[in-house]
Amino acid sequence: MTPQEIMEYCREQDVKMVDLKFMDFPGLWQHFSVPVSQFGEDAFEDGFGFDGSSIRGWQPIHASDMLVIPDPETAKLDPFTDVPTLSLICNIVDPLTKEKYSRDPRNIAQKAEAYLKSTGIADTAYFGPEAEFFIFDDIRFDQNEHSGYYYVDSVEGRWNSGREENPNLGYKPRYKEGYFPVSPIDSYQNLRTEMVLKMEEMGIEVEAQHHEVATAGQAEIDMKYAPLVVMADQLMLFKYIVKNVALRHDKTVTFMPKPVFNDNGSGMHVHQSLWKGGKPLFAGDRYGGLSELALYYIGGILKHARALCAFVAPTTNSYKRLVPGFEAPVNLAYSSRNRSASVRIPMYSVSPKAKRIEVRFPDPSCNGYLAFAAMLMAGLDGIENRIDPGQPLDKDIYGLSPEELQNVPSTPSSLEEALIALEEDHEFLMKGDVFTDDAIFTWIDYKRQNEVDPIRLRPHPYEFALYYDI
Repeated sequence: MTPQEIMEYCREQDVKMVDLKFMDFPGLWQHFSVPVSQFGEDAFEDGFGFDGSSIRGWQPIHASDMLVIPDPETAKLDPFTDVPTLSLICNIVDPLTKEKYSRDPRNIAQKAEAYLKSTGIADTAYFGPEAEFFIFDDIRFDQNEHSGYYYVDSVEGRWNSGREENPNLGYKPRYKEGYFPVSPIDSYQNLRTEMVLKMEEMGIEVEAQHHEVATAGQAEIDMKYAPLVVMADQLMLFKYIVKNVALRHDKTVTFMPKPVFNDNGSGMHVHQSLWKGGKPLFAGDRYGGLSELALYYIGGILKHARALCAFVAPTTNSYKRLVPGFEAPVNLAYSSRNRSASVRIPMYSVSPKAKRIEVRFPDPSCNGYLAFAAMLMAGLDGIENRIDPGQPLDKDIYGLSPEELQNVPSTPSSLEEALIALEEDHEFLMKGDVFTDDAIFTWIDYKRQNEVDPIRLRPHPYEFALYYDI
């Protein structure tokens, strides 16, 4: 819609408030609202001021004034507010220069799309994330100077098979067997469907929903692929809808990668393809039905995978999921069909339009704008430098001997390792000024100071079981 059409739409829908959403640096939506009486067509040029020093990873206090500029193409009615409210996603600009802010994740994603077009390689990068999440009934956690704990619970949790529930009906998925029994074992069919319908109501095209592997309400809803920035917007809307629908039913949702010990964590496999002039570029007669260009794209992803992890698996908890020998694909290899490879070539369809690659080591804790932009830049670096991805690995990677695995690189084992890898390997991100030194090193510093070091400083509950009697 144009700004003029949006104002007319507000009158037709009797909109009372306009909600302005934008992304902080780590990856959470922030917002503030204005009465529709204070919102006019000039807002799409002049924007609204706010305090950038109060946003995580952003401005210092002495240069805190910033502007949000609404993007008219993102206008939607918010289904969760009590009064009619128009929701708009915003870009961030400097109030003096009117330049886009280098640390605004949406700006970085927009620059990645612009860089793609400037290369002449393609004009569109499609992304299709499969974001997994847990639906819980209760979550409690605390950490102080003399104690620390977390407690999650779910009516579906297998650990509750012996609990007094007056009555306990026993339909609780076994550990690692949640994929995909019908109801009543799958007790969240209706809740996930409600989430899907809200997504469709807000313009997101959904391909499927289902229970995932873990017990305790692990779920997946798959959106149809879309261009990079559009999909990053949709991923944030996806999280907003899932959490708020769950809240209406007194449930809580987490996209934390590994909230449950000894069962599968939540990943976010990301399907990717490049198109030009309406034609797919990844289909060809090479391995897995791929083109040479697609193989070079894979080469770039694998070469820069350890640095990419700083953006696509960006929490300390991510590396509780990325553990060798378990369900997550930590070995950096590619394969057709083989789901133990970190890059997979789906073989569901022979249609050239369906030909894509699937990067399997990201998780849903990531900032989608930064993660998608970083993967695109890695893939483009592979194409531009004709990086050979090597031979595919079609064996079960988890069944390989230590000798066979010696020459297969792996993802980092911690967030700190990933940040070191990003320090050492980030030139590919800076082409076209997509990522800047400021954005990259602010990310590294923020993650170390606010996540790595705080975890490093605190004793873990299991350490008492290991070491208390030493």
